This record gives sequence, C-alpha cells and structure tokens, in this order.
Amino acid sequence: MTFDVGRAETGRFRVLTTAQGPFVSVYLDDSRNNSDLHGQREAIWRDLRTYLEDICADEGMIDMVRQAMIEGQPAVGRQGRGIIATGRELLINEHLSSPPPTTIVRLSEYPFILPLVEFGRRRPPYVFAAVDHLGADITIHGGDSISSETVDGGGCPVHKPATAGWKGYGDQQHSAEEAIRMNVRAVADRMGGWVDRAGAELVFVCGEVRSRTDVYTALPDRVRERVIQLHAGARGHRIREEEVPDRIDEAFLQRRRGAAVDTAARFESEIKRHSGLAVEGLDAVCAALREGAVETLIVTHLGDATVVTGDKRTTIAPDADRLSELGEAPQRVARADEALPFAAICIGAALIRVDGLDPADGVAALLRYVPSDLTGTVA
Repeated sequence: MTFDVGRAETGRFRVLTTAQGPFVSVYLDDSRNNSDLHGQREAIWRDLRTYLEDICADEGMIDMVRQAMIEGQPAVGRQGRGIIATGRELLINEHLSSPPPTTIVRLSEYPFILPLVEFGRRRPPYVFAAVDHLGADITIHGGDSISSETVDGGGCPVHKPATAGWKGYGDQQHSAEEAIRMNVRAVADRMGGWVDRAGAELVFVCGEVRSRTDVYTALPDRVRERVIQLHAGARGHRIREEEVPDRIDEAFLQRRRGAAVDTAARFESEIKRHSGLAVEGLDAVCAALREGAVETLIVTHLGDATVVTGDKRTTIAPDADRLSELGEAPQRVARADEALPFAAICIGAALIRVDGLDPADGVAALLRYVPSDLTGTVA
C-alpha cells in the first residue's frame, strides 16, 4: 500500500477559530515563469477579482486577497499560494510546495484548510548545522522566524603534524586533538540549546565525515535521535543550507510519508481490535469531534459530502435528525471538508490528508479516549 500525505499540527491554524466569518479561501498557481512578474501577477489578479465579485465576496474580502497577492512575497519558481481572509483580516497567506491542480475559490462560514495540509510548505521547527573541526554555522528555523549564528569553539590548532619525524610531534598531536574536542563540545552544546529552545523536530548536520561524526557523537541522546546527517562539505568550506535544498525537501517528505504509514497502521490496528480508539464514517467522527476526543482527523476523499451544524460551528452531525437527537435545531448545512477540519482545529487535533486508506465516507479519526457516545458499543 502506498500513501500520498499531507499532515498539519493544527496549532498554527488556531487564529481561524476566533475569527468572525464568512471566510474567503483561495488556492491558485502563483508560479513566476517569465520576466514580467508584475504584469503576470496583475493578470491573475484581474481574473480572480472578477470571480470573487461573481460569488458576492464583499469589498473587504477582495481587498484582503489583493493585498495577499500584490503585496505578498513573490513565489520563486513553480509554487502555489493559499489565502484565507475575512472582510476585516488577512488570516493566512502562504506559499504552497506545488500549485493546486485548478484554482479553488470558496466563500463560506468556514475556512477551507485542506489544501494547506496537502500542499503547504510550512515545516516544523528545525536546525541546520554546517560543521567542521573549527566550529559551525547554525541556522534555526522556528515557524515564521529564522536566526543564525557562527560557533567558534576557540580550540587551536586543529591540524595535526603531517609526520612523526620531528621534535615535538607528540605534543603537537595531543594539542590538536584537544582543540578538536573543545570545538566539538562547543558546537554540540550550542546545538542542544537551540534544539530545546526552538522545539526543533529535525536536526540536519552537514560536513565532511569526521567532523559531523564527532559532533553527532557529542550530542545528547535527546538531540541525536532527531539528527539527519548530510554528507556534504569539504575542508575549508561549510555548505550553506541553500546549497542542499533538495536533500532537505526529501527528508521532510520522507518524514511525512512515515507519519502517513504510522497513522494508517495504527488506525487499522485499533479498528481490528475493536478498541474504540479509532472510528470511521461521518456519524462516528462527528460524535468524536463534538466530544473533543479526536487526536488525529484522517481525511481521504470526502467529495461533496455535507454535514449539519447547530448554533456553534463545532456542533456538527451528519444530518438534521442526528442533530435533533442532541437537542439542537439545524442552523446551517456545510461542506464536510470545511466543517470537520475546522472542528479538529478547535480541539487541538492533528489533521492528516491520506490517499491509501478507504474508511467509510472518506473520513476517520484516531481518538484520545473512547467517547461516551460509543461507550458500550465497542466489541
């Protein structure tokens, strides 16, 4: 079984939960493939504005989308852009790793976030370190912020004498080895501190074999288990992160695929043993979301499925009859691919988009505990 996956820890979407809708959600090809970038962007904007007017987006929304497109940081190469706004706030304006197959524009009481999960470029915090025996250049990526520093361990000299046939060889060799150990310890200490402060989930260590191996060995266990070693760099030259983007992209892609495989395996295991800690189908998933029991919402193919909601946007049910059983009068019909992810955000659940599973109704969930709605029904 193969998996195509996008995953989001939904904390960064929390801003959407307190915003007052309606929302306009836009996903489009924002690639810059010719020299007339301004003219290309204006042409895209004219077509988009016409469409926004056709779906009755108000002027405030239109202004926010224009601000995101015209004033936002231009994309480099082939990328997409995701925008979510109200008539008062620009809430999301992000580059996507690849353009969506077609332009998506929605006006709804819910923000549409699934394309951000599937195509978004946002990465968890990570550290990149280009190391040698003199020190390291360290870059720390923490959400929207990037910082860097150069670590000089102060140990010198680090080069051993070429031959043993001269007076003082032993002292010089010992001095070089101690200088290297001093510098390696300084680098490992700084990296460990940055990993803890940034909450880095991955650590890339780049350099020639001996240098990165020494640094890797000196790192504490909690850091070493997050390290990916990149064999790049030569004596006298520390590789910059910009020189190995494909290898970093591949590492994050493999991480996401691994998360998909792990999630699918756990889901199938919990279903087979009837633990109640995994559910599928709109009815069961809506019940788990209402109770706040969802740990990870799994979306495969919801298509045009809809749900019904009560006074609160998070009070969701698959149909009006089920909602009435909860003592709620139906207030709105919403697309399931908007309402369910929104409810997941509100309870701090993770959200994963997976092609490779086939749950009922195209939706499933891993749970923190067995919801009361299901207690007594688990085999």
